[in-house]
Amino acid sequence: MKRIIIPGLAALAVLFSCNRGAVALKSSLPLVVSIAADSTGTGRVVAQAGKYGAEGSIAIIGQPEEVLPLSRHFQTADAVDNIDGRPVRDSLPDFAGERFDIILDAYNEAYAHFIPEGKDVFESADSLREAAVRNAVFAWDTTCVRSSSDSKQTLEKTRAKILIFTSSMQGVFGVSDVDTLQTLCGGKSILLTPTDILLEQAYASGARNLVVWTGRATRRSGAWQSVFARKGWADASLVVLTPESALDIRTEFRNLLRQYRSSGRPMDALIMDSYNFDRTYLESELSLIRREGTEEDSAFNKMISKGFRILDPQQALIRTTYDMLRSQRLFTHRIARPSLHYYETEEGESGLPVLVEVTPAYIQETYVQDFR
Repeated sequence: MKRIIIPGLAALAVLFSCNRGAVALKSSLPLVVSIAADSTGTGRVVAQAGKYGAEGSIAIIGQPEEVLPLSRHFQTADAVDNIDGRPVRDSLPDFAGERFDIILDAYNEAYAHFIPEGKDVFESADSLREAAVRNAVFAWDTTCVRSSSDSKQTLEKTRAKILIFTSSMQGVFGVSDVDTLQTLCGGKSILLTPTDILLEQAYASGARNLVVWTGRATRRSGAWQSVFARKGWADASLVVLTPESALDIRTEFRNLLRQYRSSGRPMDALIMDSYNFDRTYLESELSLIRREGTEEDSAFNKMISKGFRILDPQQALIRTTYDMLRSQRLFTHRIARPSLHYYETEEGESGLPVLVEVTPAYIQETYVQDFR
């Protein structure tokens, strides 16, 4: 196995404040300051981040249940013309020739554990912030160590030009620290999170009454509310909901609509905070509601705006990544299929996290059957 090791990462406390469900970070992690001061080690790695142009990789970082579905969609995406960027399929992969470094954060999953019920979210999320910083450095580092019974051989790993953090919670808990770290060190990698992108796309579409469908831990964390508050959209509203569980997504969708009716507002856009759903089921149920076959359907239809749309992180992140590569001239322009290179975080001998390169066969055996 090949390993990338970050020395000296200790668990450090951090202070937070809360205002109406939004998270305000009072200070940068001491970890960030420590790395920035290490000008000959990890700090130097960060200083070079994003400075290798088109040759860099695209790192997809997060929990396996989010990273793997997204990476497969990146590999097969064909929504634009590769010559001029028009939204027309051309039977060529949109990310032809690109290298994707898939970082499955098994060491820290599940992120919901960082936001336990009955605990102060601001006292619990410091480890989640540290995870984002550690994983960013993993994505930028080039040094791999392959361990064997009789030797260690130093190898090279590609530096990342774009970092995609799949967790909506890390839109607040961690990515701002990664951004601060780059600012201190002089790095300039592109950082993408679903929270910012989905909210921006919904607002740009004309939607003003926004609803997010997410899990309990994410709703409890205040992540979506915090990012929304930063936007400063005085003419928009956001409601974050976790519908009652059901045997199928159509029933859960109706449970969510029942919850939202109490707000008394129309619904302009529904943002799905999930990488594992089939939107065709929701669109099919919406079509039934539009027919107003029952009294409840009629009430739902009056609540749902005519221009209502469903947004999901996969489409949003893929389109934004494509646009960033094109606008900043970061495409490799190699004629080849997109390549996926898999890595997994695990606890090292010293107790610190290490990054281990794993095979597609390992991914298939360990994870894929869980996310079909």
